[in-house]
Amino acid sequence: MRVLVTVMTAILTVMITTTAQAFCGFYVAKADTNLFNQASQVVLVRDGNRTVITMANDFEGEADDFAVVIPVPTMIEREQINVGDRAVIEHLDAYTSPRLVEYHDPDPCMRFEIAERAFSDASLPASAKQLGQSARSRGVTIEAQYTVGEYDIMILSATQSDGLVTWLDENGYKLPRGAARIVGSYLKQDMRFFVAKVNLEEQAKSGYQYLRPIQVAYESNKFMLPIRLGTLNAKGKQELFVYALTRTGRVEATNYRTVKLPSNFDVPEFVEDEFADFYRAMFERQTKEHNERAVFLEYAWDMAWCDPCAADPLSAKELRSLGVFWLGDNGSAEQRIMPQPAQNVFVTRLHVRYDAEHFPEDLVFQETGDRQNYQGRYVIRHPWKGEASCDLTQYHAGVRERQEREAQQLANLTGWDIADIRDRITFAHGDTPEKEPWWKRLWN
Repeated sequence: MRVLVTVMTAILTVMITTTAQAFCGFYVAKADTNLFNQASQVVLVRDGNRTVITMANDFEGEADDFAVVIPVPTMIEREQINVGDRAVIEHLDAYTSPRLVEYHDPDPCMRFEIAERAFSDASLPASAKQLGQSARSRGVTIEAQYTVGEYDIMILSATQSDGLVTWLDENGYKLPRGAARIVGSYLKQDMRFFVAKVNLEEQAKSGYQYLRPIQVAYESNKFMLPIRLGTLNAKGKQELFVYALTRTGRVEATNYRTVKLPSNFDVPEFVEDEFADFYRAMFERQTKEHNERAVFLEYAWDMAWCDPCAADPLSAKELRSLGVFWLGDNGSAEQRIMPQPAQNVFVTRLHVRYDAEHFPEDLVFQETGDRQNYQGRYVIRHPWKGEASCDLTQYHAGVRERQEREAQQLANLTGWDIADIRDRITFAHGDTPEKEPWWKRLWN
């Protein structure tokens, strides 16, 4: 029985780069998508009414058990479908990931001030004829069939949801319970359905051991991402990462609140070894504070540069592979071969934790003219630990005050116990704070 995997049930395995130097301090860790289970990655390129969507799949299991059904707002021709490169999405994820940076205090005995840069904040019937006949008997029209890369693709329309759901089920596509109601709502909007399954022969010839991303380009006034079908067969909440590329500015949701994650906070040194746990805890706390209904902004920046850089900006070639059509192929032959910095591309990274209860509607987006840079950025400041040529009493007192602020900020961000955080902080000259007797916290 073929298994239906909807558009919002995929996650990429992303390599972690542990160290990289940035202009301001040192980048030491990033919160990329592999921190979260049941996650999806979608790239949306948008300009005017033109959209290119790239959907990443990491389906685990036999390739002949994979299928995807995606509502689309318009008819899709063969030339509008492509198979993308997973490595480009990995690069985009690394570039936009929230990051941890570190600074080292200068020698406190040197009498000068350092001005720091401020941050803003199943198989189908044997023949096409049989396929078409079975579809028409259910009120379903196969408007087009294509083979693109390792995928066999159909574009379907229907007169009623029950007929479409029955036909898909009869032909080996197992839809989750409750699909007819949601399918019906899309049909009322005159939307079609993009259906893809793996062509095993083409996959074998391709040599790829994984399913490459599917890309679709279309024109529509609707700037949206259908997520409701993906909630039907989901086991609990799902994570969704949307990377939106425009030439106007930041992208935000219009039917859910878009919220900036807390950023530019100093955290204790031990977070360097526990950044994944820190970020998950902080994100969990933020989702609860916003009643599990918010779309969170993790990154918004011009693609031409970054500071600090978790990865280099994407090249013009990589961006064109994602569908950034306005970059064109201008320049000399040498310029087209050599990596060029991207121009006039603004990237927005949105993170959503969703289920059917809290996200009953599909995500609807809009472009804005806001080009203010924002990133999820968290800072470790290492105290001076070298030899001193002066009295450090005042400096150590300042470090203690700073570390107490860091402890309180970490507790507020994550909900972790403040006393446990204090117990783990080591002061500049090797001392640790005096611990409270354990019984004092027993009933408080």
